[in-house]
Amino acid sequence: MKITKDLYQSSLALLTDFYQLTMAYAYWKSGKAEQEAVFNLFFRKNPFQGGYTIAAGLDYIIDYCRNFRFDEADLEYLEEMQNSDGSPTFQKEFIEYLRNLDFSCDIEAVEEGTVVFPNIPIVKVKGPLIQCQLLETPLLNIINFQTLIATKASRITEAAKGQSVLEFGLRRAQGIDGALAASRASYIGGCSATSNVMAGKLFDIPVSGTHAHSWIMSFDSELEAFHAYADAFPDKCVFLVDTYDTINGVKNAIEVGKSLREKGKEMVGIRIDSGDLAYYSTIARDMLDEGGFPKAQIVASNDLDEQIITSLKIQDARIDIWGVGTKLVTAYDQPALGAVYKLAAIRKSSGEWEPKVKVSQQSIKINIPGDHDVVRFVKSGKALADMIYLTGNPVEKNNYVIIDPNDPTKRKKININGLEKDNLLKPIFEKGKKVYLRPDIHQIRENAKRNLELFDKAHKRLVNPHIYPVGLEEGLYNLRTDLVLKMKNYDE
Repeated sequence: MKITKDLYQSSLALLTDFYQLTMAYAYWKSGKAEQEAVFNLFFRKNPFQGGYTIAAGLDYIIDYCRNFRFDEADLEYLEEMQNSDGSPTFQKEFIEYLRNLDFSCDIEAVEEGTVVFPNIPIVKVKGPLIQCQLLETPLLNIINFQTLIATKASRITEAAKGQSVLEFGLRRAQGIDGALAASRASYIGGCSATSNVMAGKLFDIPVSGTHAHSWIMSFDSELEAFHAYADAFPDKCVFLVDTYDTINGVKNAIEVGKSLREKGKEMVGIRIDSGDLAYYSTIARDMLDEGGFPKAQIVASNDLDEQIITSLKIQDARIDIWGVGTKLVTAYDQPALGAVYKLAAIRKSSGEWEPKVKVSQQSIKINIPGDHDVVRFVKSGKALADMIYLTGNPVEKNNYVIIDPNDPTKRKKININGLEKDNLLKPIFEKGKKVYLRPDIHQIRENAKRNLELFDKAHKRLVNPHIYPVGLEEGLYNLRTDLVLKMKNYDE
């Protein structure tokens, strides 16, 4: 099947906050537009009070950057903008500058499907200050949502413990684009299929679905509806049994299943979409087994999420496949990831890089300065810790100390002898040219699965997960501390 790339082929340069354009104009006016800078995109807390996060959205970023430009309609719109006194908001020379703007940044990023944690740069952008600034809003828009949904999907599939999870959220998603991005991210996070046919076409995701209650209600009886559906799809019969009475619906499904068997076909299963799922799935399983259909699967839906699935499993519900919609694609219990995009360094006229830090009364909001990278230490197939370090200081020493950026009393000593090192940030663009070989979505999904296997169950549990150690290399931590003290005028 042909996999569609470049989902966004037209200009999306105006998909940004207005203040990005006002800053861009001010950079240009002050002669700083071409000054080199480094920005990092990261988040401060794992979503859903969880212990990990699944990175997603890089493929969209690649499309966005490859097609980044201001087309004539964009420029005309900007040229017509006026200040309160009627004067043009932007000078014609600036409009001409934007007309000739060619994307030329270096971008490094964590690959999609990678397990990531707070403060780790998911995307690092280096290049002309004006370009780095203009990328802030779209990159955050893409990463924030898809990473959030991929993480939610991962938590749900972890709760399902190896059973299939189907994403059913199109009708409840946040608009057309939200639905497509959610379907894609859900598949990366571990869902087996989607109900969203357009997502299936665009992203090569398996699609799944049977029929709704309206199908049953359009016939004089449930039994007649089941027979008609079996005639239409004799190889894919999953009957929705709760339109009128669940137990009677299972009886009708069994009757039609026997008719199918006489024709050499086999009923796939039933779906229960309401009521006490633990109770009705147990009754249905017994009825199907006694009726001669031990292999028929029971699909459950009805506002499911990881907590409800866990509860149903504790109750020994006899459910084989989970259909999850609203609470997955809307990230129902946490509507935003909260990732941010911060300036970390700027190149001075001397050619040296000057680290930059944002100071806050809240330690969690103090960014990590400098051009930095992150390495994951792995021993015997298990991740031990992640270290954030300055790019100019390669990881070559035998012993390191990493320090929690928010709590200096939390420290971990690491002897790297015998450890595997995985540099998480991979080159994506160099001087505006793509250098990354894009994996397909199935490879990304497998990457997420392999990544999760690196981590102990304690990091993945839904409630009070064990905190995975992520810290600053000691020299970077000291640099950050010194810069904060300097900005607060504490230096003597």
